Amino acid sequence: MKLKLKTRKSAAKRVKVKKNCICRKKAYRGHFLRRKNSKRLRRLSQAASVHDSDFKTFTKMLLYI
Repeated sequence: MKLKLKTRKSAAKRVKVKKNCICRKKAYRGHFLRRKNSKRLRRLSQAASVHDSDFKTFTKMLLYI
């Protein structure tokens, strides 16, 4: 009997799997928001895709998603 592989829940909470990419949130949006201008905050609020070098790692962590 083969065991089922588990999804890494920490990775599943941080990313969203789309049709052709794995999307993540950008860093530096947590605090000290008054000193950052609105253009920068707008840019940081947009989703970013996981880098190509990390893509294989994330696909191993997110097996069934």
